[in-house]
Amino acid sequence: MTTGYRPEIIQRAFVDFIGSRLHPFWSLTTPKLRLVARQVLNEELIALQFEVNHAFKRQAFSVNDSWQGGQYIHLTVPIDGINHQRSYSLVGLFPQPKNLHDAIFTKNLVDNSVANNADHNTEDRASNTLHATVTIAIKSQGLISDYLTKQAPLGTVFNSSVPSGDFTLADTSEKLAKQKSGLPHSEQSPLLFVAGGSGITPMLGLITQALTQRRHVTLLYYYRSTLARAPFQAYWQRLATTYPNFAYYMVNTTDPSSHSSQLAGTRHLDAATLSLLPLSLAESTIFACGSSSLLAGLYRALDTLSPPTDEESLTNKHSLRDNVIIEHFGTALTDADMNVGTGESSKTADIAAQTVYLRGRQQQFSSRTTLLLGAEQAGIRLSYGCRQGICQLCRCQKISGVVKNIQTGKVSSNGYESIQTCINIPMTEIILDV
Repeated sequence: MTTGYRPEIIQRAFVDFIGSRLHPFWSLTTPKLRLVARQVLNEELIALQFEVNHAFKRQAFSVNDSWQGGQYIHLTVPIDGINHQRSYSLVGLFPQPKNLHDAIFTKNLVDNSVANNADHNTEDRASNTLHATVTIAIKSQGLISDYLTKQAPLGTVFNSSVPSGDFTLADTSEKLAKQKSGLPHSEQSPLLFVAGGSGITPMLGLITQALTQRRHVTLLYYYRSTLARAPFQAYWQRLATTYPNFAYYMVNTTDPSSHSSQLAGTRHLDAATLSLLPLSLAESTIFACGSSSLLAGLYRALDTLSPPTDEESLTNKHSLRDNVIIEHFGTALTDADMNVGTGESSKTADIAAQTVYLRGRQQQFSSRTTLLLGAEQAGIRLSYGCRQGICQLCRCQKISGVVKNIQTGKVSSNGYESIQTCINIPMTEIILDV
């Protein structure tokens, strides 16, 4: 009997093509999500729950694998015949803890114009009957998020990626060892989670997993709201009651009276705030997710609290910022951000507007922010996806000029190279092959 290559009699792509015509949710190879529920969390965040298809389950999990808190998915959203791709952090993924599900999809949370009462009753019943689901929480702003939170009918099907990303608890000691020259932390070191705004979303899975591993966890969350309650506040309180090794601090930056008594008088992240937390920063692994200004404040505070070094210890110099693992959101750029990253004292700290030439389009624009945002402010449309430096859809070729990565602080060479427009700012005149 001969062996070797045996062509498929029926190609999977053909089966997918026929199946998608019969039902858009069916696929052997393409992970897909079906919108089944919405829930308003507060004035900013709205939770969306999706049922997953068989291809998603098969590709996302094996026998020994499970989802990691802090991961994200790429979601493809078709609007008016155009496919838009965005990246969203996972709040929950099957099998998610029941307490987490109840904290999100409950009838006791504040309602608004996103859906009427009848819709919420239908969505609650749907969510209670599903087992294989994905949950995200997003702000209702911009074309894509506005469509997902207000316009997409329940039952709408979207193409998706499987969960990915390294903003997780897995191998935290290895991550930190790569970032610093000192000894890596223990896997059981205390954990500090610092979040701002929608940066709270990846923290839910991370904190839940850390507590099940009996880690010591502290959460410091900054949010803006005219409501008395912070997102998931009931859930945090439930965790604090269940796990004595969990402490959380909610700071409403618009309402000074809402601050925790231990952090009274603190509206923004600084060294004094971190000093009040009941943990050793030197021994802690710090997960941070939020705006550029929040991350800049965190770095400044940690630099202030870092122990001084003498000449004998310069070779093993260690800063508290080496303990930080960061997830970036957004492309907002502040003056403070220019000094965040590698800590280099360079002439690029004072950003001036630079001219960017698009060789293929014979166009140009001026920008002192990210290349993508600068183009959009000039009315020029460039390709993009997540706008966070994750999905790579904005990547293009730089012909000449110097750019700086706002996430890492790295300054490029002056020659030809591949860059991402959503996370790079021009330091000189730039020519892009676009």
